[in-house]
Amino acid sequence: MRLLSFLLLPVLLIPKIYSQTAPEIRYIDASQLTMIGKALPTSHLYHRIDTTVYGKLTASENQQARCSAGLALTFKTNSTSIELLPTYKWEHKKDNMTGIAAAGFDLYIKRENKWVYANSGAPQVRNKEFTIIKDMDTTEKECLLYLPIYSELENLKIGIQQTATIKAIPNPFKSKVVFFGSSFTQGTSASRPGMSYPMQIERNLDVHVCNLGFAGNSKLQPYFAELIADIDADTFVFDAFSNPSEEIIRKRLVSFLEIISKKHKETPLIFVETIHRGNTNFNLSSRRHEEKKKEAAKEIMVELMQKYPNVYFIESPLPESISDDTSADGVHPSDLGYYYWANNLGDKLNKILNLKTKMTNQK
Repeated sequence: MRLLSFLLLPVLLIPKIYSQTAPEIRYIDASQLTMIGKALPTSHLYHRIDTTVYGKLTASENQQARCSAGLALTFKTNSTSIELLPTYKWEHKKDNMTGIAAAGFDLYIKRENKWVYANSGAPQVRNKEFTIIKDMDTTEKECLLYLPIYSELENLKIGIQQTATIKAIPNPFKSKVVFFGSSFTQGTSASRPGMSYPMQIERNLDVHVCNLGFAGNSKLQPYFAELIADIDADTFVFDAFSNPSEEIIRKRLVSFLEIISKKHKETPLIFVETIHRGNTNFNLSSRRHEEKKKEAAKEIMVELMQKYPNVYFIESPLPESISDDTSADGVHPSDLGYYYWANNLGDKLNKILNLKTKMTNQK
């Protein structure tokens, strides 16, 4: 028996020896770093909209406003590893969302003045720490950490090596562009938080994007228009025709724009046609429903562009020839679909924004 105990001793010591050689981690509260992606100030750091200020939201809209889609932290660190310790108030679980997209994090690091994907992940056990990246070199790196698309965070701590440094940096992006719209805009079916089309446009065009996607709930409500009118931004982009029916578009679109334009007479207000949905290829009733929406939107937007010089309408953000084979669930694009969407729409937005810059400079 004594011999058996002696033989087991080295085995029992292994975890202790390992823990002594593992690097010590210290955590800082994420509130010490720079938060970007906020359209408006909020009393809760990880909410997109302050639901105590905008109280007309429905229960579903209120819950989505408290999700962190499009919010990101920016910082510099020379740590060779980065740990995350999130705590959640609520998590979204649905078949067309990965766990990383719904409740996880997406890390980009700047290299040669470009944001390069580093890694992504979510805790295996909720409210427990996990490593999002390790085994890096000790050079100081500029980091961009996207927060979960559909979950509500209560708190977040960032872990680095005990001897490493971490510090907040100014917002690395330029002009502020607010995207308002549907589940497409919020990022449904993207595999990770940084792959929604607005966040890809953020990195592609080097603009500060604020994501106000409300899945299934973007229906040209007047209280959403009032909220948007309160935002100070350089440009607004509206995915406004994906959720509402033809009837709602005809009933609400004009007044929706009027509310916003009263406070934004010169700011570019860019409305975008909804995309072709793969599940309408053979479903005749769904196809007609979508066609009527597109017809109504285009008809009214032509009239509104004649009345408002700062209003634009972009057709086919994701060409039909591409959208068929990039659908994730018959409605929402996959990462590949969002990649094409971001590049195609980004090019069209860039032309408008460059045009606006030239017009301003001529005054």
